[in-house]
Amino acid sequence: MGIADVTRDNVLQTLAEYDDLGGEVFLANYGFKPARSYLLLHDGRRYDSKAIVGVAHRHVNGRALGSGDFSGGAATVVPVLTRLGFRVEGPQTGEGLAGSAFMARLLVSPAFGSAESRQHWKDTLDQTVSFTESKYADKLTADQLRRLTELHPDGRSRFWGARSSHDGKMTEVTTGNVVLFTGKNHVRAIGEVGAIFRNSSFADVMWPPKPGSESWHTVYSLRQFVSAEIPYATLSALLGYKLNHQYPGQLVLSGEQAQAGINGLLITTRTALEEAGAETPPGAVREMPVERQHTRSTTVERAAQQLLFNRDESALVIEFCGTLTDTKAIRFPSAAGICDIYLNGPEGRELIEAKSRVERGYVREALAQLLDYARYVPDQVARLTALFPKPLAPQERDLLHHYGIDIIHRTAPGVFDRDPAPDEARERMRGLWEWREL
Repeated sequence: MGIADVTRDNVLQTLAEYDDLGGEVFLANYGFKPARSYLLLHDGRRYDSKAIVGVAHRHVNGRALGSGDFSGGAATVVPVLTRLGFRVEGPQTGEGLAGSAFMARLLVSPAFGSAESRQHWKDTLDQTVSFTESKYADKLTADQLRRLTELHPDGRSRFWGARSSHDGKMTEVTTGNVVLFTGKNHVRAIGEVGAIFRNSSFADVMWPPKPGSESWHTVYSLRQFVSAEIPYATLSALLGYKLNHQYPGQLVLSGEQAQAGINGLLITTRTALEEAGAETPPGAVREMPVERQHTRSTTVERAAQQLLFNRDESALVIEFCGTLTDTKAIRFPSAAGICDIYLNGPEGRELIEAKSRVERGYVREALAQLLDYARYVPDQVARLTALFPKPLAPQERDLLHHYGIDIIHRTAPGVFDRDPAPDEARERMRGLWEWREL
């Protein structure tokens, strides 16, 4: 028996035990760490999702599952809880998973307007800060320093923050949320929230306030940070705002609107990859036995890295998705990563991987990713497709068609052409696409 056998009553019993013991004691008793991203919401309270499901298993057959007995996150625990009618809150999720009601969040933070903001950008976004230096570390609580060190083992990170006037908005922000740093009519950078806490003393050392001005109150580190150059009009089209919207103040968006921005810009957070099992969390080492006789050596399995944001591929995906009229593009996380586009249209389910260039290396990468993601598609997929900015050379075209993969390429602004794989090749390969790991 596994976590799929857990019932709603089992979870409710476990929530009651969690409440009786308190979260810290509950986690310590059963050997779980606090959830970094996915939280079970019930009666106005938040609970560590993986720990709740693992301990709930005790009511199935008398044995609670430990943290190492199963993986947590979007691909495992979340579908179980949402199937049982619970709401799960997380950093980056999509409609492709069991119709779940996850809470994605997207911060839009003006950061390059005033001279003060530009100086802060130069000090703590253009460069990392050594938060273990005494002038910073002495202002941190033990828990804050522990959390920062856990997420940034080298003792350095970029930082940003918000004043107390934004407390209401920032209360729900958590590790793995996405932040867009704006200024001069563009999204100038994209970040992934790391540790977040309130500490005016720490903030004042990092960003000394001018006489009579307010301190920054909430501080957050950034797990990832990349430069961008996205016009406001592009962002507004994704978020459903008027194209001339100027983003004058701090926004914290959630739900479908946030997800539209995250998916539309093809943003892939490290936290989401960890929760899906595609990347090893900080502080964890995944060891695999070396297949050699007479040895006890081990080697660390390193997960493939995915970019937080790829400007060229994002632009291509936005342009292509703008041509869709009868279906909605979503993404889904899995142990293979997070796909670019997943469609459920009139011709069936289609998995699409975008590439910004057409050289052979990019084509082979698209092939490998499509075959990898196909194992995790929530339902059987009818087509695998690679999306490119221009037509492929014959040799690269034949490679994809041999494996039954369709090609879509851009022919003009806003115009795309499909070059389908031969039907017989697609049918020959479908058994491989639909194969699932047990």
